[in-house]
Amino acid sequence: MDAQLLSKFRDAGLARELLDTVQVLAGRLANAGRQLRLMEVCGTHTMAIAKSGLASILPPNIQLISGPGCPVCVTANHDIDRAVALTRLKDGEKVTVVSFGDMLRVPGSSSSLARQRAEGAGVEVVYSPLDALKMAAEDPSTHFVFVAVGFETTAPLTAATIQRAASLELTNFSVLAIHKRVPPALEVLATDADVRLDGLLLPGHVGTILGLAPFDFLAQRFNIPAVVCGFEPVDILLAITMLLLQLIDGHAKVESAYNRAVHVNGNPQARAALDAVFTRCDATWRGLGQIVDSGLQLRSNYRRFDTGERFSLETLTEPELQTQGCCCGEVLRGVLTPDGCSLYGQVCTPDNPVGPCMVSSEGSCAAAFRYQTGVW
Repeated sequence: MDAQLLSKFRDAGLARELLDTVQVLAGRLANAGRQLRLMEVCGTHTMAIAKSGLASILPPNIQLISGPGCPVCVTANHDIDRAVALTRLKDGEKVTVVSFGDMLRVPGSSSSLARQRAEGAGVEVVYSPLDALKMAAEDPSTHFVFVAVGFETTAPLTAATIQRAASLELTNFSVLAIHKRVPPALEVLATDADVRLDGLLLPGHVGTILGLAPFDFLAQRFNIPAVVCGFEPVDILLAITMLLLQLIDGHAKVESAYNRAVHVNGNPQARAALDAVFTRCDATWRGLGQIVDSGLQLRSNYRRFDTGERFSLETLTEPELQTQGCCCGEVLRGVLTPDGCSLYGQVCTPDNPVGPCMVSSEGSCAAAFRYQTGVW
């Protein structure tokens, strides 16, 4: 993106003007007795809000809360345990597990990928699934499993990688698909009485793929204003302004404050790749439980690249860290802030993370610890 254009969305003067507008609009709502809970559902938003300190300068009747926007954080214990199980296979071919860096330190029921690697297991870090594909092409004696996490943003690249593996006729590459779909999770949040949403800052990255239509149900069925948002201070303040205007108007709709990247119809090519390779399935989210049609599994014509079809991954999964006192699930639902967890900043730190919200660079606890405590 053009640096001059991007600098406008970091302009302090424009941000102050928008903040003044937010204060006026929030004042009108405060006079009507409105206390507002606005949720962002994107890990990049979580980090941007914490880094800029926006939450601390908003009017007192506006509370920004973080939702399940970190794909690593919402990965359930069971799925971590399946990845760990791949490093413990005793018979058959040699296996190397390949994953993004954040996934390695997320604790499962008994171990993590990082611990398994320290004990000598084949575990590698990559920045793209294409790196895993290259490894498989260069070493046919080893089976490479890519642990595929992420929302609709990263899933198209996984789909394209699987299509490439098919064209290369690779037999030593598979995918442990843990991708998740954002709209079904938002529907769960919209019906959760404990969450009490007044507005949603929708993820800009997901919006670039899906467009606006998949989020229309928020306004039409639940009367919740929603705005797709960019990642700079001006983007976020503009989106908040648009949400407040909707609340004053009393008519909810889905809008975009990120028009430089998000088009109404999203990215048709990326969606086509998704539809060609994946079909919907139920999936378990940390903190939200099992959500219908919120996951992605390989279609039958690509099932040979499904790790679960290739290997037996029976695991013993413990409850999601609750026995350790971790409140990551409540933080992901937006019903608890990081400092509301008794472990936060004491037992649980970035150097010694108990739960994934402190592990991931996009986690709510990691963001709060880095930018609110001033320690990293």
